[in-house]
Parts: sequence; C-alpha cells; structure tokens
Amino acid sequence: MVAFGKKLKQLQVQEWQDYYISYKLMKKKVKQYARQIEISELNREYVLKDFSRVLDKQIEKTVLFLLEQEGHLGSRLSNLGERRDALSQQSDAWSIPDLQEGYRDVGRDLLRLLHFVELNAIGLRKILKKFDKRIGYKFTNYYVKTRANHPYSQLKQVFKHVGVSAVVGTLTRNLVDLQDHHESFVSIYDQPALSLPDPVIESIKAAVDRLTNSTSFLQYLGKHALIVEDEFTTTPSDDDVEGRYDFMSLVLNLANTFLYMVNTYIIVPTADSYSLSLGAAATVCGVVIGSMAVAQVFSSVYFSAWSNKSYMKPLVFSSVVLLVGNTLYALAYDLNSIYVLLIGRLFCGLGSARAINRRYISECVPLKLRMKASAGFVSASALGMAFGPALASLLQANFQMFKVTFNKDTLPGWFMAFAWLIYLFWLCLSFREPCFDLKVNSSLQTNNRLENGVIGNGGVSEALLLSTTEKQQDKDEEDSEESEKAVTSIVCAYKLLTPSIKVQLFIYFMLKYAMEVLLAESSVITEYYFIWSTSNVAIFLACLGLTVLPVNVIVGSYLSNMFEERQVLLASQIVVCIGILLSFHLIIPYSVPQYVSSALVTFVAAEVLEGVNLSLLSRVMSSRLSRGTYNGGLLSTEAGTLARVVADGTITLAGYWGINKLLNVTLVPSLFICVCCIVATCFTYNSLY
Repeated sequence: MVAFGKKLKQLQVQEWQDYYISYKLMKKKVKQYARQIEISELNREYVLKDFSRVLDKQIEKTVLFLLEQEGHLGSRLSNLGERRDALSQQSDAWSIPDLQEGYRDVGRDLLRLLHFVELNAIGLRKILKKFDKRIGYKFTNYYVKTRANHPYSQLKQVFKHVGVSAVVGTLTRNLVDLQDHHESFVSIYDQPALSLPDPVIESIKAAVDRLTNSTSFLQYLGKHALIVEDEFTTTPSDDDVEGRYDFMSLVLNLANTFLYMVNTYIIVPTADSYSLSLGAAATVCGVVIGSMAVAQVFSSVYFSAWSNKSYMKPLVFSSVVLLVGNTLYALAYDLNSIYVLLIGRLFCGLGSARAINRRYISECVPLKLRMKASAGFVSASALGMAFGPALASLLQANFQMFKVTFNKDTLPGWFMAFAWLIYLFWLCLSFREPCFDLKVNSSLQTNNRLENGVIGNGGVSEALLLSTTEKQQDKDEEDSEESEKAVTSIVCAYKLLTPSIKVQLFIYFMLKYAMEVLLAESSVITEYYFIWSTSNVAIFLACLGLTVLPVNVIVGSYLSNMFEERQVLLASQIVVCIGILLSFHLIIPYSVPQYVSSALVTFVAAEVLEGVNLSLLSRVMSSRLSRGTYNGGLLSTEAGTLARVVADGTITLAGYWGINKLLNVTLVPSLFICVCCIVATCFTYNSLY
C-alpha cells in the first residue's frame, strides 16, 4: 500500500506542484510537536495556535491558486461565448464541432482543477486526524469550529468549492445548446433532469458529487454495507475482474444475506408462545431471540478470518450449521426441552456469514459494480427482515407426521431448515471460488497504476503527470507505508478508533438496542395489552420492515442532498428519543394508536439514523480498516450484535418484575443510552464537518 504522502506526489499536476498543501511539512510539524510535548517544552495553547497558522497558510495558498484558475477558465468560457455568438450569426454548422471541442477542453482542465481540490481536501482531513491521534488534542473540533463558519472562511473554498458549480453550469448549458443547434429552446434550467451523454461532463459531475458529498438512493444504500473504500480508487483490470468476480457467486452471497435475516426474524412473533409451551416464562423469548446474537458475536470473527483463505468453505459450513440449528429448534417441541430450543438458536448464530458476504463484495466485485452490489446487500437484509414475520403469519397449520409436530411454533424452524438445504445444493453447484493469488497481483497492479499517475473517476481515468525528479524515500515515508498495512489484531484495530469513530459505533449500538427492544418484546407487549394474535404481531412487524426501503429512498435521494449528514445524524437521534418517550406507559389504558405510532416513529427514525451513521462511519474510518480480518464491517457488526444481546437479556431480566412493568423497564435503558449518544454527538459534531 502506497503511503498518502507518496500518492500525493505521484498524483500532482507537475506545473501546479507548488500550490498543493505541503503534507510532508505538516506531518513533520506534528512529529515535532509530539516530541516537544513529551519533554514538556510546549503547552497546549501554543501548539493549537501555531499549527493553526501553518494550516491557514497552506489553505490560503491553495485557495488563491484555485480562484486564479477559476478566473482563467471563466475568461476562456467568455471567449468561447463570443465565438458562439459570431457563429450563430454566420450559421456555419461546420464550425460547431470545433466549438464543442473547445468547451470540452475547458471541461478537462476543470476536471484537473477538481482533482486538485480533492487531493488537498483529502490531505487536510488526513493531517487533522493525524494531529488528533499523535498529540491527543481535539484540534479538529477547534479548527473547524473557528474556521468553517467564519464569514471569511477559506476552508469553505476547499470543501465547498465556491464558484465551480457556475463553471459546470456554463459548460453543460453550452454543450447542450450546441448539440441541439436547431434552436428547440430546450434549457437545462427548464428541465433540470435533462442529461448530456458527454464523458467529460459526466466525469465533472462525479467529481463535484464527491466534493459536495451529494448522494443518490443507490449510493446511500451502498453505504449501509459499510464497505470502506480507499480515497484513491482505481479501475480494476479486466484480468482481475475475470479472475475474481462471478455473478452467480454474488447472487449466492446476497441470497445468504436474505435467508439469514429471514431466519433471524421469522421466530419473533411466536417466540413467547413457544417458550410457554415448553414450560418457561413468556419473557424468556428475549433469551431465545438473543441466543442467536450471542453466537454471532463469535462467528463474525472466525468467519472474517476464514475469508482470508476461502469463501466457499465458510459458506458451506454456515449452511450446514444453520440447517442443523433450525432442525433442533423445530424438534425442541416434541422433545419438550427449552435447552434444545436454545441450542438450536445458538447453532443458527454460529452460522452467521454476513462477514463473508461483506468481504466478498469489497474484494471480489469490480469497482464499477460495487455500489450496486452493496445496495443489493442492504436491500436483501431489509427484505429478509420484512419477509420473516410475514412468513410466520402464514405458517399457522397444526398437524403431526411420523410423530413430529408441525404447528405455528415449529413450522418456522422446519421451513428454514428446508430453505438452507436447498441453498446448500445451489451453493455447491454454482459457487465459483475466487483465485486468492490474484489479490496480490491486483494490489501490485494498483500500485503500478498509481506510480504512473492514473486516478480513476467513475470509469474515466485522467492521466496526471508524475514528477520524475522526486524519487527519494525517507524514513517518514517508510513509516507511513508500514502504517497503511491491514489490521491484524483487535488491539491494532482499537488504536485506530478515533473519538469520532467511537461515537459513531456507540450510536450504532444505541439504534440496534432500541430496535431490538421494540421488535423482540412486541409479541409479549401486544398480547398483554391488546390481546393480539400471532398473525397480528407478524403483520405489524412485517409492516415495520417494509418501511426500510421507502425511508432510504427519501433520505438517500432528498435529505442527504438538502442537509449535511451530521445534521441528519443529530436530528434523527432526537426523533428516536422522542419515539422512546412516547412509548412509555404513563396513561391508563395503554392504547393501540399510542403503541403503533410510537413504534413507527422509533423504528423509522432508527432506520434513518442507521443509514447516516454508517455513511459517516465509512468516511471517518481509516482505510486500514477496509482490509484484513478486523475490518470496519466486522466492528460495526460486532457493535450491533452486542446491542442485540444486551437488549434481549434486558427483556428477560425485566420479566422478573412482571409483564405489567416490562415495557417501562426496558425503555429506561433505551432512553438513557439515546441521551448519552446525543451528548456524545454534540461533543464530536465539528469533527464530522
């Protein structure tokens, strides 16, 4: 893995090299501060002010050059406009292609300028994170707070690229007009959805989207998968794609995700009645549901490690374990054993292969398809969550065959055992194991492309000139290369967790805890207060699950483009808190409208929060956590799984106070954790800029 300092040198435009931020200088400054602080030569206030001046000068240099280049582009566009006016008077159609190419030349130079801004923005983010990590001060919070909202802020020029949008608009409008030179009076301003199939414009739009952090529904869904990308993405070669990617193997991974989520939630409507039929309390349903999550805490780690060597073998193992686990779950009724029931659910948790599914997408799917595959992963999870309870409402038969009972409690287990058996046969017949040797080749080819000065941009690569005179490799760069290696232990992974990452993982824990409490105790609560049947509970849970995709459409297509993600993050936490408060049983009698409306508010707000949370987590997390066993996907999975374990345990423990107190007792921890998350978010709010 090439260190960022070397990447910055390799990707610089040669004639602009004096105007990039001096990342090497700032990194040495950070090391100098760290050494001097160790021997107590500097105080905190001096370090903050001195490094702020260094950053201010670097940003000022970059911004002034950016404004100068924007002025040059504006002059060229003005000259092209004069040529176009003269052309319209002469009606010379033969000159139109030359004029179009002139606008495209401006577009290519604008694209280089956008890459210039992007490199500097990445450098600033990295040096701010490095300062916080090495010095131990919350410098990012201080710097953003004092610079970002200032009326003369130059930081906004880097991250918000003021003025570039006007140049993009001028380019697009003129190219559209020249393409349709028969004067049909079609305008991009009258029809904002009007698209121009021009590769230069598409590349510019992609670069602008990255800088403005604008998003789409597909991209927003893809971020839910938390597949952390390096900031310098390159297009994989055809050999890499042919050697590692297989469409049917991807489908099998998505099918595994769907079936596992169905398996998780299909038993929720009947877990309390099953527990009662085996002589246990209804609130033992918390342990029954949570036992799967307990086993998943461990299975996620060994599956993630196993995926370093193979994908098919762990998937086969997962299917077999899930087949056995569901069979034991179904047989527990005839064996009249709550212990067999729990062992069956533990086996199901040991078969959780979500770490494999994420890893396959991140390492075996081509970059151009990875966002779609990630969105497919999230959609499969959401559909499985809705389909599980809906299926439980249909499995209401009651009969015996060969002295084996088939009823509403056991049929979910038998159905899932049969589903995993079919999946196992399909897996053995259709899955193609990727060639792991190509991982090394792919990495080497990526580094070679970087050394040749190529940066990918939505399928269009722009060759940037490489300075051949700067070949030195000092000790600082070697240390940086070492720091870019994949994480190999949980201790190393923990050291990479900045305060912002810890807060985001805590928020993920909170939202999963709140959702698990709502879902897992729904059958007990609704039967006690409203005397709902299993079918009613199943339909209610299915309706909640079906809100996932529509909510993501709204957030991904609209809210994320209208507001900053950190604003949506804080607002959605507040709404979750309101939903929890509305759920408390303070008014007698407890009504169906109160329960359903408060559950809907909590669940929908938690879904919004999950998407924004994982999106921010994917951006603030180190690229080192995108590789290896202890990757970002594993950390988020473990945080969510632990939340489910704690929530299900809370439900069971709360049952000892009686079912009449179950609702309020389980809501109190949810409210407390949610308030703590809001406070923690406020403390790290500026670091999410």
